[in-house]
Formats: sequence, structure tokens, C-alpha cells
Amino acid sequence: MKIAFVGKGGSGKTTLSSLFIRHLAMSGAPVVAVDADINQHLAAALGLDEAEAAELPAMGERLPLIKDYLRGSNPRIVSAETMIKTTPPGEGSRLLRVRENNPVYDACARPVELDGGAARLMVTGPFTDADLGVACYHSKTGAVELCLNHLVDGRDEYVVVDMTAGSDSFASGMFTRFDVTFLVAEPTRKGVSVYRQYREYARDFGVALNVVGNKVQGQDDLDFLRTEVGDDLLVAFGHSDWVRAMEKGRPPRFDLLEETNREALDRLQKAVDTAYERRDWERYTRQMVHFHLKNARAWGNERTGADLAAQVDPGYVLGESVTVPA
Repeated sequence: MKIAFVGKGGSGKTTLSSLFIRHLAMSGAPVVAVDADINQHLAAALGLDEAEAAELPAMGERLPLIKDYLRGSNPRIVSAETMIKTTPPGEGSRLLRVRENNPVYDACARPVELDGGAARLMVTGPFTDADLGVACYHSKTGAVELCLNHLVDGRDEYVVVDMTAGSDSFASGMFTRFDVTFLVAEPTRKGVSVYRQYREYARDFGVALNVVGNKVQGQDDLDFLRTEVGDDLLVAFGHSDWVRAMEKGRPPRFDLLEETNREALDRLQKAVDTAYERRDWERYTRQMVHFHLKNARAWGNERTGADLAAQVDPGYVLGESVTVPA
């Protein structure tokens, strides 16, 4: 199951995504955690120190390897250089599975131990001074989108993505790549403004938003969120001494997290597991193709010098039953 955590900067989306990753890992479930926010904080939230976080391999810097592996023997993709972030898989493409070992994970993922559980952590890499005036940060997150396009995950397998802040996720089609989108909102006017933006963008693509209230201090905060977001409010998190200790670099054992917040994490997992029954691989593939063709016309054809519409395999539908080429 693919899960996105989105929200405005400072809403706590990275903190809540890290709590959810810990919660899943402690249950023994296979988890791939992805930091797709250009401000890279997920590693620290998962307990890595600055030196360890700095040593994590950046997906954006390994994009040629990712493209070459995923292209496989797909005859519609003439070279890795003609692949863009939205390129869809087709017959002959290599796919990624959550539980497997493959060259992409070898190059880009690192195991993180989490209170007896573990997750694979992947990061886009930071936007550095060298990128200023040269690169758009979407060139960094493109590696994540390409991997999601080629990812086949099943029930009780989890890919948790900490997305870039604000509504910038909608600058590409990546917002349609998820089974569940958790929008983290504070009980303030600014806190719910991103929710309204997401709701408008997502409406035409069947993307359901699950609002997760954060920094909720009492009934008045809860009432405010219910008034502003209605039935989209799934659950709310309040003050946490555990989180405060974690932010100081001294997290207690995860089983000491406050009971109310543990119950909130249980509700998030139930929402994800329930979403499995609503999966529609045909719609997923159709939306993937839609955004690929849109990007091809807008800039991809000119940049690569190729007709990228020809990369679309018209009879191909991504799904759990698709055979992964060797």
C-alpha cells in the first residue's frame, strides 16, 4: 500500500509520517520509507544523527541507474536517456517489489532499525547551493515518481512517502500514485488552507483526502477542524512528550508513546488496510499515462528529442499479477 503524508510546512507531516513508519515497522510489516520533501528531515525523525543522514544515498544522483534498471527490455523505450519522471512501465519493464532485493534498493535504500522493527529508507537528496539557478527541485523528486510508477505492492506491504510541503505535489502527477493520502492540518486558518487547495486539485482524479489533525490542544481545536474539513477529518493528534523527547534526539522506547496517540496510529493503519479493497489498477495505470502524455507534450518531447507518446504500451495494466522480468 502506498501512503502519502502531505501538508503545509511546519504542520508536523514529517513527525507523523515517522511515527506511522515506526508503528508499521514494530508490527513486523515490510516498510519502505521515502523522504520526497526537498527539506530532508525524515531521517532525523527516524533517529539518525546528522552524520548518518548525510551519508544516505540521494535518489536524484542515481537517476541514470534507476532508469536503466527499470527500462529493462521494454522495446518502446529506446534508451534510458529518453525516460522522464512520468514514463510508465510496459511489457519488458522491470518492476519494484517491496520485499525484494534489487539494484535500485542496493543503490538508494538503507535499513533503519526502529525499536525491534526495521524499514528501508530512501531519500531524494537535498536541494543544494549547486542546484541554485540550474535545477528545479522537481528534477530531484522525479526519481521518486519514476519508482512509484514501477512499484507493485500488495496487502500488508507499506510504502510511506513524506511529500514536499504545500500544494507543490500537484506540479506533477505524483499525487495520484497513492492508495491513501493523509493531509496533516493544524487547527488554524493557514492549517486548513492547504486542505482546500488539495481538495480542489484532487477532486477530478478520485483522490480521497484523509485529514489528520495535529497539535490539537482541546475540544475547541477539534471542533474547528470538524467545521472546516467535515467528514474528511479522520483522527487528531495532541501534545506528545514522546515526540518532544524525539525532537531533542532522545526518543524513549516507542511502546511508551501516549495511548491516545497509539490509538490514532491504529486508526491510520485501519484506513490504509481498508483502502486495499478499493484498489483500481486500471484507473491507476490510466492516470499514469494521462500525466505522461501531458508532460511529454509540455516539455518531454522537446527535451529528449523523442516522441514519448510511443512509450505507452496500450494493452498494459500495472497490477499485482504482472510478471516481473528477470
